[in-house]
Amino acid sequence: MMTKRNPKAADGETRRAILDMLKANGPARADHMAVSLGVSSMAVRQHLKTLADQGMVGEQQIASPKGRPAKLWALTAHSNTAFPDGHQELAVSLIDCMRDSFGEEGLARIVAARAEQQKMIYQTRLQNCPPDLESRVNALAAARDAEGYMAATLRDADGTLLLVENHCPICSAASACRALCAKELDVFQSVLGADVIVERTDHILAGARRCAYRIYDRP
Repeated sequence: MMTKRNPKAADGETRRAILDMLKANGPARADHMAVSLGVSSMAVRQHLKTLADQGMVGEQQIASPKGRPAKLWALTAHSNTAFPDGHQELAVSLIDCMRDSFGEEGLARIVAARAEQQKMIYQTRLQNCPPDLESRVNALAAARDAEGYMAATLRDADGTLLLVENHCPICSAASACRALCAKELDVFQSVLGADVIVERTDHILAGARRCAYRIYDRP
């Protein structure tokens, strides 16, 4: 007895094949991809529309010596998320190599230098914002959100400001070098000013769902 193939699974396989083909061969016409995949041009165009809606592919118009410009499909920068990414492994490997080559003190100096860079970036982002604490925390949250931390400013039950980060894009590196997290707390404190207290209340590396910081004026 033959087993029926799941249509959704088949569609997913076809879209995966389209992505792989564009990655390996570069921009291509829909009808050419259809021939290579052994499916109809209409089916390929439907899959390309789905991939375009997901931000994975986009159209390119190429001038043609005869008639209308040729329409090619190409991968977008966002499509990199659909392919293997070794950034985390590389970051951990580099940390291990720095620790082996320079020792813990050398690694600490490198982490401190990175923290100074972060301070400069965030201070630039905050220099033109209103001086009140909430505006400064909002600006810091926006900077962190742009870096992939899914950051936002909330209010605790007692009204205290919370800087919440729902994702840690450097989690693997931070696990290999806890000083990265410790320095981040120092960076926030330095950027927001000596008149403010910053306390970490939730920590992803400690098993929490998110990282969160209570921020309030120093008494």
